[in-house]
Amino acid sequence: MVTLVPQHWTFTARHDESLFQAARRAGIRLPTLCRNGTCRTCFSRMESGSVRYLVEWPGLSADEKREGFILPCVAVATSPVVMLNPYAEKIEQAPR
Repeated sequence: MVTLVPQHWTFTARHDESLFQAARRAGIRLPTLCRNGTCRTCFSRMESGSVRYLVEWPGLSADEKREGFILPCVAVATSPVVMLNPYAEKIEQAPR
């Protein structure tokens, strides 16, 4: 389960999909451009939970990782996640 704050929206994330993909499936648009962990457009703060990455070295510094920042386009939830991203938007209809 993923909770997006400050909106308090929740959605499920499968073990094999990024948080970005799970949000899209739930009808939520997170800001993104590259979708490979380099542009940092999706830069978000993880308030709680844990993730693993689909790429070996996502575009985060060691300090940013320690401070809880994540890149949802390449992050996969490994536990329930609470993620802060004030720029998320509802999509009129979830893509298929």
